[in-house]
Amino acid sequence: MALDPDQFRALTTAAPADAWRAIIDDILSVCVQPLSAPNASGEVTRRDRAIGALDHFLAAAAWDLWEQFGETVDRNADRLVDWWSSPYSAKAILILDGLSLRELPWLVEGAKARGFAVHRTTAHGAEVPSETNAFARALGFNSRSQLQNNGGGMAHRFAPARTECVDLPWKDCADLIDASPNWIFWHQWPDSKLHDGSGAGQGLDTLTRDIAAQLASDDFWEFVERLAKGRRLVITSDHGYAATGLFFDAPDEQAAFLKGILKSGRLVAGEHDPGPFVPPVALQANSPHGKHLLAVGRWKWRSQGGYPTLAHGGLSLLEMLSPSIEMTK
Repeated sequence: MALDPDQFRALTTAAPADAWRAIIDDILSVCVQPLSAPNASGEVTRRDRAIGALDHFLAAAAWDLWEQFGETVDRNADRLVDWWSSPYSAKAILILDGLSLRELPWLVEGAKARGFAVHRTTAHGAEVPSETNAFARALGFNSRSQLQNNGGGMAHRFAPARTECVDLPWKDCADLIDASPNWIFWHQWPDSKLHDGSGAGQGLDTLTRDIAAQLASDDFWEFVERLAKGRRLVITSDHGYAATGLFFDAPDEQAAFLKGILKSGRLVAGEHDPGPFVPPVALQANSPHGKHLLAVGRWKWRSQGGYPTLAHGGLSLLEMLSPSIEMTK
């Protein structure tokens, strides 16, 4: 599937920041449409493939936009810090690890159905690479685990705030919320479920069913309500994920290169030769988190044990964009 000529012309002639804003707006218009549980799996797959046209454009014709991503797309961590400085008397951030733009409808429609006011729905850039601890460090923590049981102390960008990081049922999470005015709560779902179901033969359908059940549950929304009680709340993520089971098999030479250097993953740390390919199948990035070689676009390749059908760390849109929903009750 290709972009229409007008969209292609607009994106190739716009300044990088304007091109990225147009791309993000287009993806939001696709992802924010309501979903229902009976048709969720098929519809999420359809949307994922529609967004693939933009991924193909970026990989085949505009990979320089990926090279400028870190400088031109607002980083989610920085936007959260800016929001935290707003003059709200009490506030909270809920980080759902690995939540992607695919999950926006469950949060937006669920919030409205349960009496929340949704003030803003948008997307910002993940860290480069789109890894959990890169995002934690961008927030001022050594790692995600430092948030557990208020372990962050005062040495982070949101102090003073109470912090927590768990992978517990929503009911148990609700019991952890005390009267502290400011909260940073990091839950390890859906990333924990993503990696449970990332093996060959599983993937997006399994995860979508779990997400639909979790984000429509009373337990989840009772937890959100407890966190939002008297507080302005943002729900966001550290990064998204790629439904790599829907990706295309790389041509033989490119596949051999990718397998040789990236194994079964989508990134490798350090400085590496990105290969002789034009358009590229990997790009070398130098970010505040160091040097990494990242897979570009929607390619997969044969690897020992089977290439995972869900992954993150490379350069595709649903990996590199994090949703952000601001609400009150």
